[in-house]
Order: sequence, then structure tokens, then C-alpha cells
Amino acid sequence: MAVPQPVADDTAPLLRVRDLSRYFDVSPPLLNRLVERRPRRILKAVDGISFDIPRGKTLSLVGESGCGKSTVARCIVGLHAPTGGSVAFDGNDISRLRDRAAQAPIRRRMQMIFQDPYASLNPRWRVFNIIAEPIRAFRLLTDTAGLQRRVDELLRHVGLAPADGAKFPHEFSGGQRQRISIARALASNPEFLVCDEPTSALDVSVQAQILNLMKDLQRELGLTYLFISHDLSVVHHMSDYVGVMYLGRIAELREAKALFARPSHPYTRLLLDTIPDLRHIGRQRAPLAGEVPSPIKPPPGCAFHPRCPFADDRCRTERPEPVEVADGRVACHAAAENRLPG
Repeated sequence: MAVPQPVADDTAPLLRVRDLSRYFDVSPPLLNRLVERRPRRILKAVDGISFDIPRGKTLSLVGESGCGKSTVARCIVGLHAPTGGSVAFDGNDISRLRDRAAQAPIRRRMQMIFQDPYASLNPRWRVFNIIAEPIRAFRLLTDTAGLQRRVDELLRHVGLAPADGAKFPHEFSGGQRQRISIARALASNPEFLVCDEPTSALDVSVQAQILNLMKDLQRELGLTYLFISHDLSVVHHMSDYVGVMYLGRIAELREAKALFARPSHPYTRLLLDTIPDLRHIGRQRAPLAGEVPSPIKPPPGCAFHPRCPFADDRCRTERPEPVEVADGRVACHAAAENRLPG
């Protein structure tokens, strides 16, 4: 298979996802199903989502645990093969590439920062080798002196010292380990980073340092981010665009300022209502009641209708499709019919 060439169009989105789905077969073994006469069980972790990420911008995906955020991230970087849909990076549909040689030029340009810095670094390797591994894997540098200079530069870039390359991961704090993870992600000179809850395992004060580092690196290097989080305060700080996910679908996708100022979907409104606000102490808040339905057997119609205070008969029977609103789109019958207060 020929290696695809990047499309030279600076106005086109760097990443374009269309109707992406990822299903997992969670059925019991075949013999059990035959004896018990049970059908196969399919978990719809991601169920047909679409979004674009412009160059140099940050799109955050937010939602409760189990809504499919991390599965989206893993589909984009190739850790999961999509069940359906497409993922186009700089005009190249990487979801269709199966040959490693064809994938390599694209994969070098995108990297991932994982959630847990304690688990994502090899404890048996020195920091120098951890950061140097992508450089060696993509054969960006072959001489020892050049490799040493590049690793030293990356360590300084993330606020560590070149001497730290001789240490092992256990000699660092959680925030320092995440800095090492960021340096490793930057080693292949990527343009796009997928950040899967990169600060959730860190103390609050350390979170702020890492987030500010990531924003500084984005401005300096022109990076594009897909940022995964369940923390709305972190999302507010980092995002240009926000996609709110619920049960494998995007309920609302808007510019960040518009979404936080004027949320359209009832689920988004209830999520934002959980953010502490010192300016409105004592204000009555609507609790987000109920549990997220099972993605194996989702409810008919709108998946959010069992928890939605504005649901009607149409919501219970007909699944809403995304409709255009100011600064984005929303998948909600009540929003489309102007049935929401405010």
C-alpha cells in the first residue's frame, strides 16, 4: 500500500471524525449462549459521532464515566479499530490503514498522553530511554550525540533538568512523571496530541502547573489537542470547543465560551450546575439524578430521557439527530422545539 501524502491545506481541520462507532462483543462464551438460549450482547461504547478539530485548537470531550470519551481517543490513535465511520488526519483516512508502513508517517504526527503517569512509564527504564524511544522508533535521529541533545532539550522544555534523564520514574513525583510523559509525547515532533485525562491522577495544585505547561507548549509549538476529561473546570480552562458525550453519542458540540454561557442540551445544563460557584452561594441547584443507562441495552428514543426533566413522548420514542444551533450543534428534541426555559 502506498504511503499517503499529507494534504497541504492549512484551512482544513487537522482532524475530521465522521460517524465514528466502536462496538464491543461482551457476550458469554458460545456454549453458554447455546445452553441458556441467550443472544449476543453488544456494548455500543461509541455510537456514531462526528466532529472536527481545527489546527492549533483544543476540542474537549466531557461526560460521566462510561460515556465513551476514552474509547474515542483510542480509536483515533489506533489502539482500537473503529467498527464504523472514518477518522481523517490532515486529509488522510487513517481508519482504513492496516499496513504498519503506511501508518508510520501519520502516527508520528500524533501522540497520546495517558491518564496515569504511574502506570504509563516503564519502571525499569531510565528517563532518557523512555523519552528517546519514539525518536529511535521513527528513526528521527541515529547518532548518540544528537539523541542526547534532543532528550536534554525535551527535558528542559517540560521544566525538568537534563540530569533527570539518568533517573528512574520512581524517583519523581506524580507531576514530574506527567512532565516526562509529555516530553515523550513531544519526542516525535507531533502536531496533534490526544490527552486522556492527563491531570486526573494529580493533586489540584499540580494539575494547574501541568495544564499551564500544556497551554504554553500549544502556543509555542502550534499543537492541536483532543482533551478528554470529566472535570468541567479543567475543560473550561483548556478548550476552544467542547463536545458533551452521553452514552456513546455527542449530545452537544459548541464553542467553549458559548457552551458555558448558554448551554442548549438539558444534560449540559445539569452538568454545568454541578460546578461550585462562589458568586451564587445558596442558589438552588437541580441535582443530576439517576444512573447512566447500560450501553448494552440503551433506552429507546433519546438516551437521556429517563433523567431529563423536559422529556415528552417524542423523546421516549425517537432518537434525536444533531441540529445546527449558534456556535455548534445539539441533539435534543426539546432544544430544537424551543421547549427549554431560558
